[in-house]
Amino acid sequence: MSKYFYPLLIAQFLSAFADNAILFTVIAMVIQSDTPPAWYVPALQSVFLVAFVLLGPWVGACADSHPKDKVLIVANLIKAAGAGLLLLGVEPLLAYCVVGVGAALYSPAKYGILPELAGHRDLVKANSWIEGSTILAILTGMVVGAKAADQSIGMALTGTMVLFLVSAATTCLLPATVRKTLPVGSKIVLFYREICQFLASPRSRFAVLGASLFWATAACVRVIIVAWAPLVLMTHNASDIADLTLFLALGIIVGSALVPRLIPLEHLRRVRIPAYLMALLIVGLSFTGSIWPARIVLLLMGTAGGMFVVPINAALQEIGYQSIGSGGAVAMQNFFQNVAMLLSVGGYTLAATFNVGPTAALFGLGALLFLMTFGVVMRLPAERVNANRE
Repeated sequence: MSKYFYPLLIAQFLSAFADNAILFTVIAMVIQSDTPPAWYVPALQSVFLVAFVLLGPWVGACADSHPKDKVLIVANLIKAAGAGLLLLGVEPLLAYCVVGVGAALYSPAKYGILPELAGHRDLVKANSWIEGSTILAILTGMVVGAKAADQSIGMALTGTMVLFLVSAATTCLLPATVRKTLPVGSKIVLFYREICQFLASPRSRFAVLGASLFWATAACVRVIIVAWAPLVLMTHNASDIADLTLFLALGIIVGSALVPRLIPLEHLRRVRIPAYLMALLIVGLSFTGSIWPARIVLLLMGTAGGMFVVPINAALQEIGYQSIGSGGAVAMQNFFQNVAMLLSVGGYTLAATFNVGPTAALFGLGALLFLMTFGVVMRLPAERVNANRE
C-alpha cells in the first residue's frame, strides 16, 4: 500500500466523522423544536441527496480534470461553509443542502484517487480500509455529534467546522494526482455518453445496480429508524437513536474486514449472498420489540451490508479507471445510487403521509430488497458476470 494512502485515510475519516456529526446535530435541532412535521427528517435526507443527482455531470469531470487532492480540499471548505450557515441560523434544509454539495464533490475525488494509490491487487483491500474507517467515522461521529448537540447546538456545529478544516489541511499531504483531458462540449452530453459506455458491460451494470440497491436500502433504513426507535424501543432523543445505530455501523466494519478474503473482484456475483441476508435481517428487525434483539439484528445487518458493498465499490472504481475515468465512474455511481436513495426515501415519506407505520415500512423494505436482488441476479448469468474482467 502506498505511503500516501494513510493521509487519505485520516483526511476522509475526519470528513466523514464531521458529515455524520452534523447530520445528528440537525436531527437534534429538529427533535428539540416544537412538534416538527413527519416529513421534515426525510426531507433533510433528500436535500442532501439532491446535490449528488443534480451535480453528477459536473463533479466527476471536475475530479478527473483537476488534481484530486485539490478537489478534496475545496469540497471540505464547502462542507464547512454549510456548517457555518447552520450556526448562523439559516434554514436547516438550505444549509444542509450546501453540505450535500460539498459531499457530492468529495466522493468522486475520494474514491477516484484510490486506483492511483493502490493497484488492482490492493484495490479491494484499500476499499476495505476506506469503508471500515468511514463506518468507524459514522459510528463515532453520530454518537459524539448527537451527545454534543444535546448539550449545545452551537458547540456541535463549531466542532464540525473545525474538523472539515483539519481534514482539508491533512489532504495537503497527498501527492498531485493524474489529470484526464476531457472532451470539450456539454458536460451533460458527455455524462450521458459515459453512462452508455460504462453500462455496456454486464459486469458494470451488475455493480451499478447492486450499489444502488444497497444505498437506497441504507438511506431508507436510517430514516425509518428515526421514527421506529421512539415508537417501538421508547427512545427519546438523538443520543438514544445514535447509540442504537452503533451496532449497525459496527457490523459494517466487521463485514468490510471479512470481505477481501471471501469476495475477490473475480467473483463479484457472490455479493448476492450477503444482499439476501441483509434483506432477511431487515424483515427480522420489523419483528423485534426490545433493545438487545434490535441491536443484534442491526449488527448482523451491518455485517451483511459491508460484505455487499465493498466489492461492488472496488469493481466500479477499477472498471471506471480503465474506461471513463475513476472520478467519472464514481460520479456516475453516485448519480444512480442517489436517485435510488431519493426514490426510496421519497417512497417512505409518501407512505408515512398515508399512515404506514415504520414497522410495516421495514418489513416492506426488506421484502423489496430481496425481490430486487433476485431480479438483478437472474438477469445476469454467472458466466457473463464473471467472465469479463475489465
